[in-house]
Amino acid sequence: MGTMVGHVAPGAGFLVIGLWQLFNHIRLFALRPSSYSAPVWFPVRGARHLELVLVIVGTVISILMELVIGPAKHQPFDEDGTIPSDHLHNFEHASISLALLVYAAVTIHMDRVGAPMRDAVSQLVAAAAFAQQLLIFHLHSADHMGVEGQFHWLLQTVIAVTLATTVLGIPCPRSFAVSLVRSASLVFQGVWFIVMGVMLWTPALIPKGCFLNFEEGHDVVRCRTDEALHRAKSLVNLQFSWYLTATVVFVVVFYLQLRKAYPEEPRYVPLVKGGGAGGDGDSDGGRFSIGDDEEDDLEAAKGGFGHVVGGGKAIEIER
Repeated sequence: MGTMVGHVAPGAGFLVIGLWQLFNHIRLFALRPSSYSAPVWFPVRGARHLELVLVIVGTVISILMELVIGPAKHQPFDEDGTIPSDHLHNFEHASISLALLVYAAVTIHMDRVGAPMRDAVSQLVAAAAFAQQLLIFHLHSADHMGVEGQFHWLLQTVIAVTLATTVLGIPCPRSFAVSLVRSASLVFQGVWFIVMGVMLWTPALIPKGCFLNFEEGHDVVRCRTDEALHRAKSLVNLQFSWYLTATVVFVVVFYLQLRKAYPEEPRYVPLVKGGGAGGDGDSDGGRFSIGDDEEDDLEAAKGGFGHVVGGGKAIEIER
């Protein structure tokens, strides 16, 4: 981070994973609302762990960019083996990536060995990763007083929502609202990271009265007067509000469109008990239902993109 690419690239990662989670949670709920239970991740047909593998690949690239590729010496340490002050932010960003990498690796391993309560444990590891992300950005070594700091303060509110809904997902796995907000917060994290990268490191978009100044190895937005700084921060607040509103509208429209594309499927197979040959038995009085195993329903619904869970058609059996 500390550059446009350093914010846009992870932002794109959060955006892709968030959209993938949002799509699958809405689709799963639309197909089987009565048996909905939110999984932590969604397999892909033919490449079961693709979502988690992408997280690992993205975090490894991020760590390498921060600690090896980005620094001028291609290593982040000083000559005496200590961490120089201008590379503290590199280690902070790499630590966030490491926490997300651990989450993905642990989740893959637990799924492969079939560990009991693996969804709950994976959710706890994910919550720990988001807690670390929130803590590091809150105690960031970068300047919290300038325009960049304002972007980071607002980012923390989004991360806090992601953390809260991740924790709530453990005791409330059947709450679609929790899953929807968590997925939407991941989408908005991605959007806000991209906005930060573009707005902070595009000279033409720097607020009036402010400029880019090279400090401690990267460019920082500085303002010439307090009035210009206050104006720049207010503009950041406005952007946050506008992008948040746009994200909310997008999520609602996306939800409505997916509900049309994936109508609810019948869950039960009704059996009609007739009244005998030539009789006028009350069919409603003898009707009963047989439901599929709930856990099998969830595993089937988690089948990944393009997998549609088949529901049984109503069958009438007459004596």
